[in-house]
Amino acid sequence: MKKYNVAIVGATGAVGQELLKVLAERNFPLGELRLLASPRSAGKKMNYQGKEYTIGLTDEKAFDGMDIALFAGGSASTKYAQSAVDAGAVVIDNSSAFRLRDDVPLVVPEVNPEDVDWHQGIIANPNCSTIIMAVALKPLHSAGTIRRVVVSTYQAVSGAGKEGIEELTEQIGQTIRGEKVAPSVFAHPIAFNLIPHIDVFQDGDYTKEEWKMIKETQKIMHEPALPITATTVRVPVYRSHSESINIELEKKITAKEARQILSEAPGIIVCDNIENKEYPMPLYTSDKDEVFVGRIREDLSIEKGLNIWVVADQIRKGAATNAIQIAETLIERQKI
Repeated sequence: MKKYNVAIVGATGAVGQELLKVLAERNFPLGELRLLASPRSAGKKMNYQGKEYTIGLTDEKAFDGMDIALFAGGSASTKYAQSAVDAGAVVIDNSSAFRLRDDVPLVVPEVNPEDVDWHQGIIANPNCSTIIMAVALKPLHSAGTIRRVVVSTYQAVSGAGKEGIEELTEQIGQTIRGEKVAPSVFAHPIAFNLIPHIDVFQDGDYTKEEWKMIKETQKIMHEPALPITATTVRVPVYRSHSESINIELEKKITAKEARQILSEAPGIIVCDNIENKEYPMPLYTSDKDEVFVGRIREDLSIEKGLNIWVVADQIRKGAATNAIQIAETLIERQKI
């Protein structure tokens, strides 16, 4: 089997570390591995799969000889993605920089793998919450054609990086001890609280995170006019995002039919047994790659509607795993 030289930009961060973990778990046909980071981390040593690596500096010359460049996100994407393409690598980018560009595919392999075929050097990895929702929507859309989507998210603090995790941990202790809480990562205290505000506010008083879910889902599903409305909420959970999704369809799908459709779809595990109190929860979906769907029931307020509850690890399927799956799709479809 042919092997591929892979560079990881942001290798020392949370997503970078997860990318390395997923590469090993999925037995990716890896040739040379090049770990890159900012000047702060360049030169440091890292052990991976029994081998010691020296972290290289991310610059214009860092991608020579690489087949694939995995960008973990951040400002490096806008600075160096084109340099990687010019060096002959296919860029798979986790930032939001390229997602809505007409000349850049936005890919969830369970939903639109064919879009890798028209890449021009860069493929965008969608927003974590978007990926999770798109995987769950695709099989239902194929079966009954979705007319409208209403989604509310319950997003873990790790979506804001290790600083979000640390702030929640610190605030739990401060609150229990009766000490004053002074938030810095989030707009308000997150311990024992919910914050209906993720990223900056934009048009129509929707946040950037909400617009990402709307516009990215429309692009991924090739449905630019699909009505979607979103409310994104930060919750005091460490890992795994949850979503309550209300779906209106053109064709009626019963709850029983929906369970069958979803159980047969790639990348989905149906966990829906209310008699045994079984339904997806962040605690039990963390560090897994599948999208878990439960609380599947008909929306009794309309003729052709469904409610589903969806949970997935946003660092795995919502970022690292989806990026590696894109690379695998490129190989499978012989587009690299």
